[in-house]
Amino acid sequence: MISVVVPVYGCRNCLEDLCTRIHSTMVSIPSDYEILLINDSSPDQAWDKIQQLCRKNSKIKGFDLSRNFGQHHAITAGLDYTQGDWVVVMDCDLQDQPEEIKRLYDKAQEGYEVVFGARQVRQDGFFKKFSSKVFYKVYDYLTERSSDYTIANFSICSRIVIDSYREMREQNRFFPLFVKWMGFKTARIPVKHGKREEGKSSYNLKKMITLATDVIISQSNKPLRLSIQFGFLMSLASFIYGLYLFFRYFFLAEPVQGWTSVMVSIYFIGGIIFFNFGVIGLYLGKVFNETKGRPLYIVREQLNYEEHKGVQDD
Repeated sequence: MISVVVPVYGCRNCLEDLCTRIHSTMVSIPSDYEILLINDSSPDQAWDKIQQLCRKNSKIKGFDLSRNFGQHHAITAGLDYTQGDWVVVMDCDLQDQPEEIKRLYDKAQEGYEVVFGARQVRQDGFFKKFSSKVFYKVYDYLTERSSDYTIANFSICSRIVIDSYREMREQNRFFPLFVKWMGFKTARIPVKHGKREEGKSSYNLKKMITLATDVIISQSNKPLRLSIQFGFLMSLASFIYGLYLFFRYFFLAEPVQGWTSVMVSIYFIGGIIFFNFGVIGLYLGKVFNETKGRPLYIVREQLNYEEHKGVQDD
C-alpha cells in the first residue's frame, strides 16, 4: 500500500483534480493506496469538499484539525494515521505533480528508503525562490550542513522512515530537514514543478522569518556560540582601544575627548547586550514550549478511518 499525505490549506478547488490524478497514477504502478487529506483549518471551506470526496471514494480519508496548526504539524497528523508500506508527502496546490509519484516509487525500488523530488525549474515568484535560497544558506552556515533549496516536502519514504519520524515530537517541525537528519539511504530525482493552480502561498514574509527562526533554533545552538564569540571580540577591541587611550594620555599628553563617542559606544554595547539576551530568550522560550507537553495537533473529525493507530498524544 502507498499512503499519500496532503496537508490542505487554501486550495479547495484543486482537491478533486488532485485525487483523480493520484488515482490514475496508482493504477499505473499498480498498488493499493490511500489518500489522507488533512484540513489545516483552510479558510475556503475545504472541509466541505473533503467530505464530498470521502463519500465518493472510501480510499480518501479526511481529517479536520481543530484550528490552524501549520503545514508541518498537519503533515505530522497525516503521517500518524498512515498505514502504507510507502508514504508520499505532497502539497495540495498541484505544484507537486501527482504523475511524478510513480517515478519516486520506481527510484525507491532501487534500494532507497527516501526519495525526494528536486524542483529543477521552480514555478514560483522571484521573492519565493530568493527567500528559499537565503534561508538554506543561513541554515547551512548555522547548522554546518549542506542543503538543497530545490527540495521541499514532495517525497516518498519507507515505513521504517515514517515510524522513526513519528518518534520525534518536537513542537518546531520541518519535514524535509527531519527526514534528512535521520540519515536513511536517500536519493533525489528531478521532477516537474507545476504552476500554482489556485490562491497564493500562505507563507508571507513574516511567516517565513518565523519559520526560519524556529527551524534554525531547533536544529542548532550555533547562534549562542556566535554571540559568545562576538562578545569576546567586543571585549578585546575595547581593551585594545583602552590601551590606545592610555598611551595617548600619558605618553603623548593628548587629552581624551569624545563625550559623543562614549555615548555612542554605550548605546552600541547596550544594543548588543539586548540582542544577546534576545537570542538566549528565544532558546528558553522553545524549551518552555517543549516542557508543556501539549499535543502537536488536535483532530476534530475524521472520515473513512475507523481505528486510530497514530501517536499524537505521546
